[in-house]
Amino acid sequence: MVLRPAVDIIARQGWLDPVAEKVRSVAMAVYGAAGLPVDDLLYGTWLGHPLHPVLTDVAIGGWVSALGLDLLEATTGRPEFAPGADAAVVLGLTGAIASAASGLNDWRWTTAYERARRVGVGHAATNVMATTLYIASLCLRRKGSRPAGRWAGIAGFGVLMLGAYLGGDLVYGQRIGVDHAVVEAPPTGYVAVMTEDQLPEKTPTLAKAGDVPVLLIRYDKQVYALLDTCAHLGCSLASGHLEDRSIVCPCHGSRFSLDDGRLLNGPATFPAPRFDVRVKDGQIEVRVPSEA
Repeated sequence: MVLRPAVDIIARQGWLDPVAEKVRSVAMAVYGAAGLPVDDLLYGTWLGHPLHPVLTDVAIGGWVSALGLDLLEATTGRPEFAPGADAAVVLGLTGAIASAASGLNDWRWTTAYERARRVGVGHAATNVMATTLYIASLCLRRKGSRPAGRWAGIAGFGVLMLGAYLGGDLVYGQRIGVDHAVVEAPPTGYVAVMTEDQLPEKTPTLAKAGDVPVLLIRYDKQVYALLDTCAHLGCSLASGHLEDRSIVCPCHGSRFSLDDGRLLNGPATFPAPRFDVRVKDGQIEVRVPSEA
């Protein structure tokens, strides 16, 4: 709870909004020019898990290792710890640059959410500051000023921990990067959701199975049923459009296969739960799996 007030203060800073919009405009232009394959690489679509936290672990792991080796060098006076510490700093910098690229790619879709937008700017700013301190640390080490380099690294680590806390608020407080397509209390067995003649051909249609929102699509006379909630940030897929045998989210363009709900491209990194569907006595019925 010690850092909670700092997060709340950042979330109230309205002057961060124009900064966020400028950063977002640049990011949209850069990533748009790079194309969909680069987007999906950085989202982690291919991994089935957001890529950003994987890369942040590389940065934090490298710099934690550097801190430990620096302390061993300083307390024992043994210079053989120095090469390992320097290599760990470089590893951390590599991870930081890669995680910045993936994190910015994720964050650019959150700017409609005020708190996430502002906390994201604070998260990025502290991580840039930490990275700058580690670059200074590496330069000092290579110039032979190892004590000053160690202190720059310690300062960088302190700033890094604040940035990590802000990142934790984005994930656990704002649910950025987590799966939004989760059914907590599915009905048991098949549930009738509408009559067969109410479902037009190739038209995304919203229905309800109990309290569960269901996307229904009749495509070439076959009926498909997916959870209507996009895994990315919870938008309704029924407001999206069809592209071949897939549904495209209207908010950020994530695309899911009608056949099995698999993710075809991001920014989502999780699939859309697919429901069993049948037509019985003129009624379309769906069954929501308990693990959806």
